[in-house]
Amino acid sequence: MSPEELDRTDPEGAIKATTDRVRNWGRWGEDDVLGTMNFLTDELRRAAATLVRTGASYSLSLPFDMDGPQKGWRRRTNPVHTMLDTGTDAVAGIQGFPHGLGGADDVIAMPLQCSTQWDGLGHIFDRGHAWNGRPADQVVTSLGDGVTGIETVADVISGRGVLLDVGRAVGEDGELPDGFAITEEHLRATIEAQGPSSAVGTGDIVLVRTGQLTRARRGVAAGEGWGEYAGGPAPGLSFTTADWLHDTEIAAIATDTWGFEVRPNEFDVAFQPLHQVAIPNIGLFLGEMWDLDALAEASAEDGRYDFFLTAGPLRVTGAVGSPVNPIAVR
Repeated sequence: MSPEELDRTDPEGAIKATTDRVRNWGRWGEDDVLGTMNFLTDELRRAAATLVRTGASYSLSLPFDMDGPQKGWRRRTNPVHTMLDTGTDAVAGIQGFPHGLGGADDVIAMPLQCSTQWDGLGHIFDRGHAWNGRPADQVVTSLGDGVTGIETVADVISGRGVLLDVGRAVGEDGELPDGFAITEEHLRATIEAQGPSSAVGTGDIVLVRTGQLTRARRGVAAGEGWGEYAGGPAPGLSFTTADWLHDTEIAAIATDTWGFEVRPNEFDVAFQPLHQVAIPNIGLFLGEMWDLDALAEASAEDGRYDFFLTAGPLRVTGAVGSPVNPIAVR
């Protein structure tokens, strides 16, 4: 199905028809908490380790600081970093340590999804149900996600990463315009253009570069700020890619955008409908605001688009998402 074939007036009908095709509830048993991370096996991790050739490593994380893109929507603010002890305190002799010892200490306050992050399986519900068909109110309460908290995947998100630089493959000057819906055809065209190393298979962690972050950072450098990067119009995955996301059996997918899917969404009245299919029904982990530019430059230079990737979340008990500093090693 192409985006043009969607009935823009009927998001509920499209979501139901799509979830009926791609739902993975019960696929790994009624007690499953890993979703598509079940595809990422020890054997695949061992194979991914053989992709390290030069040893060059790339952080795929944005900074965590007060100059980030968040604008306060639904209380999502940029991180606030506060020093508790400083060199000034040490020189003043007010820290109370013996024999000239001094030190520094600090604290950070932030929403867990304010910068580069994973969406966990408890982040989105579909008609009152969380991943694997559980009633949402039996999964996430004021105490947190007591079933699929992000800590359940703290030690499994490492394996073969694959970069699909759609911005370079089908965009102009390496970037897709805001509102560009990336279809299955665009993904396949990118894989074909990049060559065999970008073939996508079971257990892969797919990274999709749109180029929107590149454009947003030009605005920041020019003193114009982040603009509408956080929540505004953006290129992203079309709702119609849900079948591809399911059929490829990937473990996870991340983009360089705030919201993963195309914005505005492809229905007259909707909010993140692909999230509603992917997370609670497919059991797919989504990453957002990943910095893919340096990795994309290196990949374009030598034509290698797969690499070893480690991207474990912070082990925050009961969290429905987590900051992450993904490392790609080539």
